[in-house]
Amino acid sequence: MRVLVFNAGSSSLKFGLFSCADTPQPILLGKAEGIGGDGGHLTVRDGNGSIVFEDSGAESMEDASRQIIATLQSGDYGRPDVVGHRIVHGGAGVLDHCVVDDAVLRELEKATVFAPIHGRPALSVMKSAQAAFPVPQVACLDTAFHKDMPAVARQFPLPSALAARGLHRYGFHGLSCESILRQLADRRPSRLIVAHLGSGASVTAISDGRSLDNTMGLTPTGGVMMATRSGDLDPGLLIYLVRLGHNAAQLEALLDQQSGLAGVSGLTGDFKTLVASNSESAKLAVSMFCYSITKAIAAMTAALGGLDLLVFAGGIGEHDETVRARIVAQLSWMGSFRQTVIPTQEEIVIAGHAADLGRRTPQHRLP
Repeated sequence: MRVLVFNAGSSSLKFGLFSCADTPQPILLGKAEGIGGDGGHLTVRDGNGSIVFEDSGAESMEDASRQIIATLQSGDYGRPDVVGHRIVHGGAGVLDHCVVDDAVLRELEKATVFAPIHGRPALSVMKSAQAAFPVPQVACLDTAFHKDMPAVARQFPLPSALAARGLHRYGFHGLSCESILRQLADRRPSRLIVAHLGSGASVTAISDGRSLDNTMGLTPTGGVMMATRSGDLDPGLLIYLVRLGHNAAQLEALLDQQSGLAGVSGLTGDFKTLVASNSESAKLAVSMFCYSITKAIAAMTAALGGLDLLVFAGGIGEHDETVRARIVAQLSWMGSFRQTVIPTQEEIVIAGHAADLGRRTPQHRLP
């Protein structure tokens, strides 16, 4: 079975073509970066890591998906049997990885209100993929890993009627957590914390392989400080901004695109740039980021009743040794615990779920 995987971000689109006879094996891997901006580009590599195709950047997510699809169709790679998509938020109506039909698609479209910078691009890619490849389209949810979080972590301290309407903590970066558990296999400890640190960042407490808590909440905007997202704030601050005249669209732009590292530094949300800067505001932004992660790890350790292994993942977590050392040093009061770096492999996890669901889906029942 051949599985095509799409992992859409706000300005990038990762993809992979896998052979899934058993464990997913990459045939092609690629990434379209800088979508809609200057200097964007598409790079495609074979399973051995050699570059087989490069092109200039795309103007939109739809253009990027068409560019990738054209690349696949122009080569001797064969048609995929199923296409898997990373979906950040499925809302209250879609809690598990699933084949997409008309009813599921309606629920996913409704859920874009909770994660617009991720949901809308992902659905545009899905529609392009389905037009090109009329095979099962599978939604793999970042929230699925967290769907059985205990009520004490899942529910907001709000009237229970709101929780019944789906307004509760969902948790995110679940595919990254699944990937790390897969790589740990039988070396998985009982008390594990995953610090997924990238443009989006979260900290997850995992007890015996199950999600116990995650710093993000109803949306991927909550939790720790991120590149352009604020993380958790005093709700009274938002009420005050509303009283000053801010509407929903302005608040969304403020919290998702103008805050975090970019907002504090006044420069950029790019972590490498800030670390290299001598600006006092850049130094403060980096310190606040590390402080935010440190507090979250300490809180998750309390939730777990101790810590056996801390895993760093994501672009910053995997590649910035100084930040890792800084966070671990700030946690030295906790005593001895193991730490490691495990590169996240979300595309492999998506390929595995898509292959499994695709095998169980009669072709004639698909939309």
